Amino acid sequence: MPGSLEPLDLGVQIPYHFRCPISLELMRDPVTVSTGQTYDRASIESWVATGNTTCPVTRVPLTDFTLIPNHTLRRLIQDWCVANRSFGVERIPTPKQPADPALVRSLLNQASSVSNPAASRLSALRRLRGLARDSDKNRSVISSLNAREILVNIVFSSTASESPELNHEALSLLVMFPLTESECVSVTSDVDRIALLSQLIFHSSIEVRVNSAALIEIVVAGTRCPELRAQVSNVDEIFEGVIGIMTNPIASYPRALKVGVKALFALCLVKQTRHKAVSAGAAEALIDRLADFEKCDAERALATIELLCRIPAGCSAFAAHALTVPLLVKIILKISDRATEYAAGALLSLCSSSEHSQRDAVAAGVVTQLLLLVQSDCTDRAKRKAQLLLKLLRDSWPEDSIGNSDDFVCSEVVIPSY
Repeated sequence: MPGSLEPLDLGVQIPYHFRCPISLELMRDPVTVSTGQTYDRASIESWVATGNTTCPVTRVPLTDFTLIPNHTLRRLIQDWCVANRSFGVERIPTPKQPADPALVRSLLNQASSVSNPAASRLSALRRLRGLARDSDKNRSVISSLNAREILVNIVFSSTASESPELNHEALSLLVMFPLTESECVSVTSDVDRIALLSQLIFHSSIEVRVNSAALIEIVVAGTRCPELRAQVSNVDEIFEGVIGIMTNPIASYPRALKVGVKALFALCLVKQTRHKAVSAGAAEALIDRLADFEKCDAERALATIELLCRIPAGCSAFAAHALTVPLLVKIILKISDRATEYAAGALLSLCSSSEHSQRDAVAAGVVTQLLLLVQSDCTDRAKRKAQLLLKLLRDSWPEDSIGNSDDFVCSEVVIPSY
């Protein structure tokens, strides 16, 4: 085999032994397997994860799957990167080593033992949190060692009032992991645990408040029992706390808006308590922050708006906000197919309940948007909502649009279930 492969576009050849035999790319974290061959960590882990049990180069069975970091080769690669900086080569960073399961197990034991001093338990949780932040691999290792159950018990420990910092640290670590349904039920079925979350969501620390909202979203979304979900959403303070998080200045804690809208959407899936969201100020918060959401969060915010517009109180609250209708009209065909569908659904509800909203929609140019929508590649549900809305607004159309109106046949809307 050649000593070096084809030159890259940046005008420098990568030495053959610096390339991973699997990916043929420059190794960033070279590790050696039991056969003595060296690969990039990500490539060999992917090889093993797909069920392969042999060395890719030698085809010899791997006696074990321990990956030993090749520090010497990694330093040589880093030196080569520095030497070729003029060709646009960036130095690869020194990788952080994956968490040792034995260390993780020891830290979990240290954190969970009530006989240990609070400071010792807190230190263990902080080390675990640092490991979890480093990589998905570390989170997988931590999760596999019964960490979620341990963390749930610490968060809702009866000693919360004695060492709140310990509980807050466990909470910040717990929300990094998806919970099983049984773990979610263990929270939603316990009124004392719900009460604690409703208290934490008003904590003086924005981080504690956001983590509380994050756990509320996780357990509500992860519980299939409607009665248990309603038990959480029936707490007035929870809606107030979640909406308070959404109105937090973005610059001070960017994660707040994302977590807030996820929690609000999960809570609004419970039909019988949507009026509580409206009473807590959801309409104003959603409309005022609509322009600040990223794509996925904007879709979730619009879905929440459509859900709340299905109840009279929600329709009234959104109709009372001067920016609601113009913003929803503007969003059509701008963000995504889903966003368009939710915006059209919300407009349909608003215009069905208010002639004032109809006039606002027409003034904002909704007719043109809807005519474009029904001819687009958007979802069938979005088109059906647009057709019904066009029919509803027919008497309010501008004169120059009436001539085009006969091209569209209205059909019944199929309301999606959330």
